[in-house]
Amino acid sequence: MRRSAAIFLLGLATALPAAAIDYRSVVEPALMYDAPSQQGKPLYAIARGTPVEAVVVLDAWVKVRDAKGELAWLEKRLLSEKRTLLVKADRAQVRAQPDDTAPMAFEADRDVLLDFLEPGPTGWVKVRHRDGQQGFVKTVQVWGF
Repeated sequence: MRRSAAIFLLGLATALPAAAIDYRSVVEPALMYDAPSQQGKPLYAIARGTPVEAVVVLDAWVKVRDAKGELAWLEKRLLSEKRTLLVKADRAQVRAQPDDTAPMAFEADRDVLLDFLEPGPTGWVKVRHRDGQQGFVKTVQVWGF
């Protein structure tokens, strides 16, 4: 038991931190653990498409932070390079152009997932809704950017 604990602690000490603010999306519904192992305690389930911030990478596991600020471990194979954003405003206004006066393309309610397309001018990001509508949303209205 001591040896296992020592190996685990050594692994944590040599874990590589992820790149500065490295957001990913969860590929399929998954369990989040308190340690980088399926023998760890399951904390909660996370839905497919949910954006997370990679904080620490340790072999086949990644310690991630969710939109609520919770930290937990997830298997690396369950993360995608494809990025999604989570609406954190009560109602995000997605506009045709990155300008407050531009026509509204659509609105998205809190907790709706939007596909990240590309960064826009400072304070804006281009997104797409699952129904195909796209436009620009203020970065303060979403999480995962």
